[in-house]
Amino acid sequence: MIHTIITHIRRFKLPLRLVALMLLAVTSWFLVVSCSSLQAGQGGGNLAPDVIADYIYRIIKSERTVYGKYVVQRLKDENVLRASEHWQQDKSLPLPAQMFRMSSELASENSPFSYGAISPWSLNQNNQPKTEFEKKAMDSILLTGLPFKDYQTKDGKRYYSALYPDKAISAACIDCHNQHPVHKQRYPDKVFKVGDVIGGILINLPLDQ
Repeated sequence: MIHTIITHIRRFKLPLRLVALMLLAVTSWFLVVSCSSLQAGQGGGNLAPDVIADYIYRIIKSERTVYGKYVVQRLKDENVLRASEHWQQDKSLPLPAQMFRMSSELASENSPFSYGAISPWSLNQNNQPKTEFEKKAMDSILLTGLPFKDYQTKDGKRYYSALYPDKAISAACIDCHNQHPVHKQRYPDKVFKVGDVIGGILINLPLDQ
């Protein structure tokens, strides 16, 4: 599906705002299907929580990569249109992090399922690792570069949670972080390079009926 979208972008030169909406819709649809499989698995299905978490992560990673590389970075390189933190006022594209947040909010709407980005260098304090699981998982992926998965209880509900390394995929990503005034103030010695782990993608799969 993602490959098909990329093909249409190149072939038909689709409007980029339409591309962003297509990516958002595809990601959300796949997440709904995956979570439905998890609920079915509780009644005797074949997919284990860690397998479903891996599938969801692949979808999220694909969407972020396509948007960051084929939309934001390409437009920046060609001086056509830029991504901006204040994209609505500037009539520009949302930043990759904003696009990610919008899709995660839509996917978790009216559902205990959730996913999102956390980082010890987050510009938004709400995205700092908070729970015991998140802090332990973040320490682990920064040390090993590998996903961290475990069961946890959060707000009285049981979850299977997984944290995956979130790597900077393009120059547009690191330029945004490194040059942001908040980053310079809070983390003056942290300068990201392409390929660096800048945080983690957290997936929480609800296990309770």
